[in-house]
Amino acid sequence: MIIKDWALEDRPREKLYMLGPRQLTNAELLAIILSSGTRTKSALEVAKELLAASDNNLDKLAIKDIEWLMEIQGIGHAKAIAIKAAMELANRRSERKVKRRKITSSEEAYEEVKNLFLDLQVEEFWVAYLNRGNRILARERISVGGVAGTIVDPKVIFKPAILLLATGVILFHNHPSGNLKPSRNDLMLTNKLIDAGRQLDIVVHDHLIVGNGGYYSFRDEGEM
Repeated sequence: MIIKDWALEDRPREKLYMLGPRQLTNAELLAIILSSGTRTKSALEVAKELLAASDNNLDKLAIKDIEWLMEIQGIGHAKAIAIKAAMELANRRSERKVKRRKITSSEEAYEEVKNLFLDLQVEEFWVAYLNRGNRILARERISVGGVAGTIVDPKVIFKPAILLLATGVILFHNHPSGNLKPSRNDLMLTNKLIDAGRQLDIVVHDHLIVGNGGYYSFRDEGEM
């Protein structure tokens, strides 16, 4: 049976309209995004297959690329793009819900930025700029690299700090592999930025490596 032949209360769109989105299953919400199925499968059946292929885990689904999504029968280029767009909107909403606050620990710093690194397959380097009270003035993405690394220029990092009259910064980058151990380059870069900040009277409070739902703090581990 196709969706239009089902009872009204069982159709995902109508169900959302009558009961609200929270009453729908993940498969039903995905079916609405897909909009249509194939000649032999409804959008809901395609959505269920997609979830099953992702171990019924939305986090795993979110990191799948467009080519992988298109391997599911019933998902073409347009539908794969629609899924990626929906996942990115969810990430951005989560990011904006993080309340800007005074940073007093590596855990609080991690909570402030963890959503920035969701689902990334390449390294990104971010900086949080702090005022004298350790409250965040701004967050900036400094560079985007490949799977194994990214290039960071101290001038690019500290120019916004000067413009913002920031007195401190916290450095962040991710390891797509999930391995939180800092590389030799990570250690060298951290020391280089600490020295550069010292010349400008800007304190590098910490450097966090983010990945696999956790983080590594250079400050906590005695690396700075």
